[in-house]
Amino acid sequence: MGQKWKLYIVKDGKVIRKNKFCPRCGPGVFMADHGDRWACGKCGYTEWKK
Repeated sequence: MGQKWKLYIVKDGKVIRKNKFCPRCGPGVFMADHGDRWACGKCGYTEWKK
């Protein structure tokens, strides 16, 4: 915790999110990128990458 600044980048004066939000938990809950899948640490929702 405390490193949420790593989840954003600034490009052309706009703030852009690096990771996607969890579709179950909604905006504000990021999903972790594990290389082969996206996973939510709050609810456990997982999306496999192709």
